[in-house]
Amino acid sequence: MTWPPIRKAPQDRAAANLKDYEAEVADFSWAAARAELQGLPQGGLNIAHEALDRHVQAGRGAQLALRWIGRDDTVRDFTYAELTIQANRFANLLLSLGVSRGDRVYSLLGRTPELYFAALGALKAGAVFTPLFSAFGPEPIRARMEIGQANVLVTSETLYHRKVESWRGEMTSLRQVLLVDCSGEAPAGTLALEPALARADPDFATAQTAPEDMALLHFTSGTTGRPKGAVHVHEAVVAHHVTGRNALDLRPGDIYWCTADPGWVTGTSYGIISPLTNGVSLIVDEAEFDAERWRSILQAQSVTVWYTAPTAIRMLMKVWAQDRRPYEVPALRFMASVGEPLNPEAVVWGVEAFGRPFHDNWWQTETGGIMIANFAAMDIKPGSMGRPLPGVTAGIVERLPDGLVREVDKPMALGELALRPGWPSIMRGYLHEEERFRKCFVGGWYLSGDLAMRDSDGYYWFVGRADDVIKSAGHLIGPFEVESVLMEHAAVAEAAVIGLPDPISGEVVKAYVALKPGLVGDEALRRELLGHARKRLGAAVAPKDIAFRQNLPKTRSGKIMRRLLKARELGLPEGDLSTLESEER
Repeated sequence: MTWPPIRKAPQDRAAANLKDYEAEVADFSWAAARAELQGLPQGGLNIAHEALDRHVQAGRGAQLALRWIGRDDTVRDFTYAELTIQANRFANLLLSLGVSRGDRVYSLLGRTPELYFAALGALKAGAVFTPLFSAFGPEPIRARMEIGQANVLVTSETLYHRKVESWRGEMTSLRQVLLVDCSGEAPAGTLALEPALARADPDFATAQTAPEDMALLHFTSGTTGRPKGAVHVHEAVVAHHVTGRNALDLRPGDIYWCTADPGWVTGTSYGIISPLTNGVSLIVDEAEFDAERWRSILQAQSVTVWYTAPTAIRMLMKVWAQDRRPYEVPALRFMASVGEPLNPEAVVWGVEAFGRPFHDNWWQTETGGIMIANFAAMDIKPGSMGRPLPGVTAGIVERLPDGLVREVDKPMALGELALRPGWPSIMRGYLHEEERFRKCFVGGWYLSGDLAMRDSDGYYWFVGRADDVIKSAGHLIGPFEVESVLMEHAAVAEAAVIGLPDPISGEVVKAYVALKPGLVGDEALRRELLGHARKRLGAAVAPKDIAFRQNLPKTRSGKIMRRLLKARELGLPEGDLSTLESEER
């Protein structure tokens, strides 16, 4: 079905940070955005200074910066002044351990306060911060630490014993391991973090880093091949700050909850940096997803801006099928989604359950920040990624036989989503992989590897990764389109679509479906879903087969791993599974 636009009320448009999109695009400059930040006293730029020091110096130190909610509902609050002190202590501890500017500080932690101390303290010290997902196994952890030549690791005692200790001695670059929640005497070659922080000086002069100094190293959650380490610099804070304001509508004093795991780029860019530079109060929940707990947090903490993932939204929708209590969240004014495209029915469901839609947006580890978004004052076309942010020039291009590209101007023409380089958070390279990095830039464009379309109103529509698109009997079929139609059916919770070889059509579409609780995937339902898809999509595009699964394989950041479904279907090597979450088939 074609979903009608969700119109924004005049009062919502008037209150939004970005009120007039066309005017803002025309007037925007990155130089003006840079001028909104303070910069270091003696020149230069440091992310931690913009996130913490300038607020304290401006008299806002007493404002709540971070509220941490433990699994047992214990609450720890940190004002901007208190969080600055903890970051200062961590920075001084690093210096006492011989850490120099540019050294690599890794974290392997869940949602703990110490992770925030480490991230901000490492940046204050001029070191490079790299987060790792705590559910990784030993090999993915080791690979990423070897690529980045880790010098310091901050982790828990349990994670150290389970995932690091066995190979730690073989990693010559790793000088120190700092342990959170150390239960007794620290194991040999490690240091208990809590007492070490307590002894450290609470005063620290933030390192005089330059805008182009390396600040962050983020590894992609890619589905194939060796992980890529995307290099980001302190200048990225300019984009973090302004995109948080424009794309997420962040305002000083907001109560903001980003549910992204801190082991991924979103958990750093929009779980730490952007909200703090914008002067908001963070909600951090240590526990994993639980629908009733999330409902409670949204209500009890008076969350005003909520940034979550499509996987979590679909899980909430599954629960909603059995418990249709409206969410009573009068403080909540803006909801956004990140990680993979948000199906249109999930956008519309937000209005039913919360009284407001989810706002999808698009960006990548490589872009460092949000590039395309549905803004608070903008009418939403469910299923669309939205429009490029002010300061971002996007286009649809096609690759030519000579290796160059050309822009495609026709509305809804299929091509590769590309961006004109120049925004401050663009990656400065893939660590140790210059050739791989250069291939991302052709003809004055950054090529994203995502296929998309742009309509006549300038809204962008995601089709799929270039290597996911199905070619069947002359048709190019985007998995997302088919998956969205399947999810319109009342029985379907999640869907994934792949192409399988066919001697006549080239490829045929096969779908994998996870059902809502209490439903059984029998032959009658399979035929019903096939008929529903054919009616909506036509026989040329609809799946030729549907298989039921209890869960779909996903990366730990929530992206469905279509290539893994295809490898299993065809008996091919499954490749790198370091990002695969546990699954039930």
